[in-house]
Amino acid sequence: MNIPQIVIDTNVFVSALLSKRGASYILLMLADSKQFEVNLSVPLAVEYEDAAQRILSQTALTDDDLEAILDYVCSVANRRHIYYLWRPFLRDPQDDMVLEIAVAARCQYIVTFNQKDFQGAEQFGLVIVTPKEFLQQIGQLP
Repeated sequence: MNIPQIVIDTNVFVSALLSKRGASYILLMLADSKQFEVNLSVPLAVEYEDAAQRILSQTALTDDDLEAILDYVCSVANRRHIYYLWRPFLRDPQDDMVLEIAVAARCQYIVTFNQKDFQGAEQFGLVIVTPKEFLQQIGQLP
């Protein structure tokens, strides 16, 4: 059985920090469950950290908590190198970074709330899904 390979967009990571009740939080908590594998690059990890720092005051998290969460994600994710060979493809360069990781890692899914931003990614064999849709596909949500 092939384990689904995913890239988590920054908006999903931030959503997981803002609420423990949503699919984003569940997805993040399952990152080490062996039901799927998360793929990450250094630039995407830096983007996670930057975006999280901007919303940290809206959460009950401390800087140390955020560092621990980032360490957790980095420790369970497959780290990928990206080479910026065929950009730009999408309208937003940050989305191109996510797409490039997904292509380099031969992922099946990009998990995002901004599905429209990834129009055209289907030609790489990717399925663009929300956290809830992905969790439903792997049997974690009805």
